Amino acid sequence: MKICVGLSGGVDSSVAALLLKRQGYDVFAMFMQNWHDTEGTLHGECEWEEDRMVAEMVARKIGIPFHFVDLSDEYRRRVVDYMFDEYSSGRTPNPDVLCNREIKFDAFLEAAMKLGADMVATGHYCRKESFTDNNGHTVYRILEGTDPNKDQSYFLCQLDQRQLSKALFPIGHLLKPEVRRIAAEAGLPSAARKDSQGICFVGKVDLPEFLKQKIRPSEGDVIEVYDRFYEDNSHYRDVEHTLSALTLDGKPVNMVTGYVSEDKCTGTLGSNRYDPDRLSELDEETLHSLSEPVRYDSIRFETEVYRSGRRHTKKTRWKHNPWGCIIGRHDGAQFFTIGQRHGLNIGGHDGSLFVISTDIGRNIVYVGEGHSHKGLSRSCLRIDSGQLHWIRTDLAMSDGEVRRCRARIRYRQPLQDAWLIMRAHALFILFDEPQRGITSGQFAVWYTDDGEMTGSGTIS
Repeated sequence: MKICVGLSGGVDSSVAALLLKRQGYDVFAMFMQNWHDTEGTLHGECEWEEDRMVAEMVARKIGIPFHFVDLSDEYRRRVVDYMFDEYSSGRTPNPDVLCNREIKFDAFLEAAMKLGADMVATGHYCRKESFTDNNGHTVYRILEGTDPNKDQSYFLCQLDQRQLSKALFPIGHLLKPEVRRIAAEAGLPSAARKDSQGICFVGKVDLPEFLKQKIRPSEGDVIEVYDRFYEDNSHYRDVEHTLSALTLDGKPVNMVTGYVSEDKCTGTLGSNRYDPDRLSELDEETLHSLSEPVRYDSIRFETEVYRSGRRHTKKTRWKHNPWGCIIGRHDGAQFFTIGQRHGLNIGGHDGSLFVISTDIGRNIVYVGEGHSHKGLSRSCLRIDSGQLHWIRTDLAMSDGEVRRCRARIRYRQPLQDAWLIMRAHALFILFDEPQRGITSGQFAVWYTDDGEMTGSGTIS
């Protein structure tokens, strides 16, 4: 069997190539260049010339042929343009997921097969298994990587059975320290290289500056939302009431996530135990309402004239609003995403400020103070049917079905207990523990109890 390894110059793909070579396969390496521009990138991060040089040195050390392919046009059209479009519409994309679906296991796979490859291997930390179904068809499974700190199955959540049939993940059963040790013992030039960060094949970027290549800056208001707003907001109260009626114990539902770090949450505030029979009875309209984020366009401000100083000079100020206040300015709502706390440059608060919503049409960024702000947490999300992807098509759900799962809404997030609720036009995910920073445009991914990733979809 002839195998093409996508050699990036990093230690993971290097060890993947080495292991395949040791196993006796006919292996060759191919390095792909996907990006030329440097505008918006931080100097010295993920520069492709150095990556290519190291990759070529690794191939020489292992003793395998080395090839180069330029896929920059495909990458710009199928990944970067998608990024700009999503940010322009107020959504937050995940280009790494698209890069795997559209480039590594599509355009790159096609280029490798033209060179005679039967399979393509990468350095992802995930595992692949297969079995034969009752009809004699081979079914492929993606499982979490053995290393819980490096599992990268999330980034492969949009692959299909055809792509998986051609994919190999040689290091998915290893821990990262083992990979480093193997590389060092073999004297590979990539053994001590740092892991790449930032956008796939673009590198670490100053995201607002990167996006300004196509998105024009435009000043707007930053509005802080007070806790009082949620007491008076009918949608927030309706969601709380509906969810409370779905619990097994009938107790008021917990609406706020317990905080540990940016990637972890804790159940100390109380996980919600929902009744599956009651979930099955929910109609799609109710589920749609549960999945909708709170809207803040009802927070409006009026001015008033007052007299100041000895001369009673007329001045204008904002009238007091119990729901919030204008606390600063920003240079474009498209440059901010839910849960973000850096880049606001607004002081005067005891706790950190977090973005809780953006209004692209009115160019407003809404923020809340503190990790436990109500605007950061949501329990239910929606994936419209057109955005739903089943890796295991044999496990696809039918209308009305309710299924237990473990899910995540971002890379490196520990798996969360949740319910999948399928309806005619959308799949809904209801989490036991409210989730921090559910963001439109990101991918939600779900797994079985044994660590198999069975499907994914773009959050609406």
